[in-house]
Amino acid sequence: MRDRGKDGPVGETPTDQAIEEAVRTILRSCGEDVGRDGLRNTPKRVRRMYAELLRGYHVDPAALINGALFDEPHEEMVLVRDIEYSSLCEHHILPFLGHAQVAYIPNGRIIGLSKIPRVIDMYAHRLQVQERLTDQIADFLMDVLKPHGVAVVMDGVHLCSLMRGVRKHDSAMTTSAMRGRFREDANTRAEFLAHIGRPIPRPF
Repeated sequence: MRDRGKDGPVGETPTDQAIEEAVRTILRSCGEDVGRDGLRNTPKRVRRMYAELLRGYHVDPAALINGALFDEPHEEMVLVRDIEYSSLCEHHILPFLGHAQVAYIPNGRIIGLSKIPRVIDMYAHRLQVQERLTDQIADFLMDVLKPHGVAVVMDGVHLCSLMRGVRKHDSAMTTSAMRGRFREDANTRAEFLAHIGRPIPRPF
């Protein structure tokens, strides 16, 4: 049993307590008994869950990149495919998830391979709409890399459409953001779209 200070369990902040009480209020208003075994620790679990799912608000972009920009004369397309992501829709706070395809054309600098999925996670772990998420990823890479262009395509399945409202279980959403040469040059854009449309041989 944790010791209690004058404001609650040691280590908990007033914000933590407010979140947990808000969860209890929701449960009570649904007709539940918040003291029963299955729900007694639910407010704490929900508070911790949101801290994890919304951690993108607290990521420092400079620390995220952490010097992983390298001078390199390569000036052809770099594409990272099928990057899994998950986010929370800001309208109903229900998940949406899918895959992202990200390409850029270097202009003297490249970025470490692992950083692109981390950039996606930074923005995905916030309350989002898929359209904004797609734009934020593209704009961040344009700002950091100063490349000839960036392209982002994201597919998403939204639980707010599957579980409530229209309840269309096979519906999915695709968004894109084209910057620089990908927007201006139809051939470059077509090359990118052709790449993401072909299967990738898997080594295992």
